[in-house]
Amino acid sequence: MSDKSNRGFASMDEEKQKEIASKGGKAAHEKGTAHEFTPEEAREAGRKGGEVVSQDREHMAEIGREGGKKSNKKNND
Repeated sequence: MSDKSNRGFASMDEEKQKEIASKGGKAAHEKGTAHEFTPEEAREAGRKGGEVVSQDREHMAEIGREGGKKSNKKNND
């Protein structure tokens, strides 16, 4: 079996991926085939994402700790 670990989009460095993705997005908009979210669609997508993230209790606890540190620092200045 041949080594495929250094092939394809996922193996490229992040800057190269962004450059290629940007070109694709611009081309789709110019062609008129790009999807543009309505405010309602964007709201629904954000709600769904928020539900998924908030299920990770450890992640939410870390966010709370970071916010507490920043809030405390601001109050002590």
